[in-house]
Amino acid sequence: MYDAILAFLTAFTLTYFAIPSIIHIAITKNLCDEPGERRSHVTPTPSLGGIAIFAGVIFSIILWTPFYAFGDLQYILCAFIILFLIGAKDDIAPIAPRKKLIGQILAAGILVFKSNVKLTSLYGIMGIGDLPEVASVILSIFTILVIVNAFNLIDGINGLSGSIGTLISITLGTWFLLMQRIELAIVAYALAGAVIAFLKYNYTPAKIFMGDTGSLLIGLTCSILTIEFIELHKEMPMSPYAFKAVPAVAFGILILPLFDTLRVFIMRALKGKSPLHPDRTHIHHLLLDYGLTHMQATALLVTVNVFFIFLVFGLQGLGSLNLMLVVLGLAIILSTILFRLVSRKKLNKSSS
Repeated sequence: MYDAILAFLTAFTLTYFAIPSIIHIAITKNLCDEPGERRSHVTPTPSLGGIAIFAGVIFSIILWTPFYAFGDLQYILCAFIILFLIGAKDDIAPIAPRKKLIGQILAAGILVFKSNVKLTSLYGIMGIGDLPEVASVILSIFTILVIVNAFNLIDGINGLSGSIGTLISITLGTWFLLMQRIELAIVAYALAGAVIAFLKYNYTPAKIFMGDTGSLLIGLTCSILTIEFIELHKEMPMSPYAFKAVPAVAFGILILPLFDTLRVFIMRALKGKSPLHPDRTHIHHLLLDYGLTHMQATALLVTVNVFFIFLVFGLQGLGSLNLMLVVLGLAIILSTILFRLVSRKKLNKSSS
């Protein structure tokens, strides 16, 4: 437990003191994110905060992880470095989405094939238990890609991606502590410490953004923690801390990034657009259009995510499929209400 706390404090301290220097260099070298049609900020803002998050996380993990208990750590660090290079390059000089996807697949492949970060069972969802090797690999890589890009997509307003990433990492990290998997708890708490330090500079008025470097790292870390959270239930099914309906519980913990990504992709497809076509239809954009500030929207969405976490904890006895349907149905209802409220406000504004 003490190692996890030390990992948190180390990552927090290094990130907290690194960011002012990064802000200074970014402004001096004009490495700032410019305002635009799809942007939610109005002044040029440095977008290299992810570099400080990466440094804090990596340094803390290497310093405090008991390597004898985490033999696959080297491969996880390799996957981190791949996404760091992709994110840093994209933050400085944007690269094509296809190239970013190739890099993400490479990182996911390293995790699946070398670190064995892999989903091997659906725990009875639709009658499916253990998965064949090929299906396991495909599902695992797909899951990693979805979670990584989900965090990248919700990084549209101040504090949101970092706050949600912190909530998820602390939730899963605490569970790993209870399960005495200190190596995974260290990864989770190192991420939480670095991101909390970053958020001090990212809350409105934002002095810096995390950029793709930060959001990709948060997404990759949360994907690792989520898959390990699900898989550990096969090893310790009788633990007092084991959950029933664990796939649905994991879905509830990550509800905001996963549901928002699913919702936006479906809406774009229904309009005949590419799922990767950028627009302003994310839930956080709707909240801004309704009149909320960045901080109000972030606070509301974090609160909703916390509500869903308690919901899946309380209703885990429903079973994986039923609980997943309840979570998905409630998320659809809430987002539909928000969409109608925004539409009505826009209609009233245009007619007045």
